[in-house]
Order: sequence, then structure tokens, then C-alpha cells
Amino acid sequence: MLIAQITDIHLGFEPDNPEEANRQRLDRVLSELIGGRNRPELMLATGDLVDRGDLDSYRRVAEALRQCPFPVYPCMGNHDDRANFASVFPQVPIVSGFVQYCIALEGLRIIILDTLEVGRHGGGFCEIRAAWLKARLAEHRDTPTMIVMHHPPLDTGIDWMDPRPDQPWIGRFTAAISGHRQIQAIWCGHLHRTIVAPWNGITVSVCPATAAELSLDLNPIDPDQPDDRPMVNNDPPGYALHRWTRHGMVSHFDAVQEHVVLAKFDDRMQGLVRELLEERRH
Repeated sequence: MLIAQITDIHLGFEPDNPEEANRQRLDRVLSELIGGRNRPELMLATGDLVDRGDLDSYRRVAEALRQCPFPVYPCMGNHDDRANFASVFPQVPIVSGFVQYCIALEGLRIIILDTLEVGRHGGGFCEIRAAWLKARLAEHRDTPTMIVMHHPPLDTGIDWMDPRPDQPWIGRFTAAISGHRQIQAIWCGHLHRTIVAPWNGITVSVCPATAAELSLDLNPIDPDQPDDRPMVNNDPPGYALHRWTRHGMVSHFDAVQEHVVLAKFDDRMQGLVRELLEERRH
């Protein structure tokens, strides 16, 4: 099974421009996923679907996603607005006011969490959401499970974007998943670049954005001393492909750009391919 992930679309960053760059970047990613060699069976859109939470931008996100020949499952990010989202995406479940739901697949379960905390850029995860997650995890202790959430619960070294590891919401999330060995991975967005790290015995991965990417600078930042460091760059839009088999999950990340092909599967490569596949049999 192949599961695509896109994140941080930020449609409406240029609210008066129907051809804004973020829409063009999104369309490039969707074109690659729909028409490329690795078409997924489903896609996750992991938050910050729009930039300002407005209805018109959600309508344009829905318009863009309608071209997908596979189901799309969205979640909330800190730039999203639950009420406006729900009016455009009424089919997405809302429980106790939060966009949290489960996706049941063959031999696999995906749990979508809502880490939007109104008024905060960083994440949130209250007791209501934590209790819901505990109950869902207790239902299927033997089914491999992926958790999907916008905000990574870890310190990545990007000083101006990271949460403090001792923030209460992270403690509540940690307690909710404690002891649940069926959790295979946690898939996030928010940081606009590819990051993979172990966290409490679970692999956490961050998907690159379809919108602009964050620059890589792992130095501390002083809010009172601007130092002209790069913060956002125009790298190509990215996405993730999570491949689930009976052997487990493997995640791949790519950017939509022109790839200069140095070799292709022709008669010059045929011998090597045969040799490598023969090795697999022994």
C-alpha cells in the first residue's frame, strides 16, 4: 500500500491572487502524484491547508483536491479554522469540536489528530483530545497504527519553530500513547522540511511542504538581535510516500523538480538489474 502525504499548503497567502505561487506549487505536487509512476492509494494532507483560515481559500483547496482519483484525508494545523474547514469539508468527522478520526485499512490503522490550539502557532492537545486518543488506541492493540498530526512533539534544533519538550500538551500526548506498542510511526508537518528522528521509541517524520520550505539553520536565535539569517527559501515543493507492506513501513521523500536522468532501464542496465534481483533469491 502506498500512502502519500502533503502538508503546509498555505493557500491564500496571496489572498487576492487566484494564481498565487502556493496554488501553483500544490498543483505541481498533485500532478506528480496523480500522473507519476508512484500513484498512491490515498493521501494525507497534514495541516495548514490554508494560510488565513478563510472560507474562500478552503474552497480553492477543495477545488484542487477534487482532481485526485484517490481519497484525501485532511487534518488541522495552526493556520486552519475548524468552522470554516467544516463548512467546506462536511464529510470529515469532528468529535467534541475537534477534527479527529480513524482510517481503517487492510492490516493498518491511521489515527488523525487535531493539534490546533487557537491563538498559538505551536501545538495543543487537551485532555478531551487525549482521552479520545487513549480510547481509540485501546480498541485495536494488535493492529499496526500510524498517528498523523500537524505539530511534531519533539525538539528538532530549529530554534524559532520548536516547542519546549516540557510543554503540557506534549506531556498529555506522551501519556496517551504510552504503552501502545502498535504505534509504528508519527507523521507530521509544520516545519516545512524533511526531518526524521526517533522519539520515545517511535519514528517521527516531518514531511516537506508544498508551500515554501524553511531554511536549515540549527543555531540558537535571539529575538532581540536580528542576524540576517535565511529563514524561508524557494526550494521545490515536496511530499512523502509511505510504503506499507507485511514487512513494515518505509517512508520516502521527494521534491517536484526536473530530475537529470543519468541512467535508465535499457539494455545497458539490464544485466545489473538481473544480477541484483537474482541475489534477492538467495
